[in-house]
Amino acid sequence: MAQEILCEVSNCKFWSNGNKCSAKSIYVVSQKGKRAKSSEETDCKTFVPRD
Repeated sequence: MAQEILCEVSNCKFWSNGNKCSAKSIYVVSQKGKRAKSSEETDCKTFVPRD
């Protein structure tokens, strides 16, 4: 299944031209337990700062 993951965090190791995420998988968690009401209540744990 083809998927397009977009990301605007240009200082992430997985950021690619066109705001694409090049990570093989992504891990997103809720800040409020297992359920989130909005995207603002979530965090991408895949983020790794660029060297």
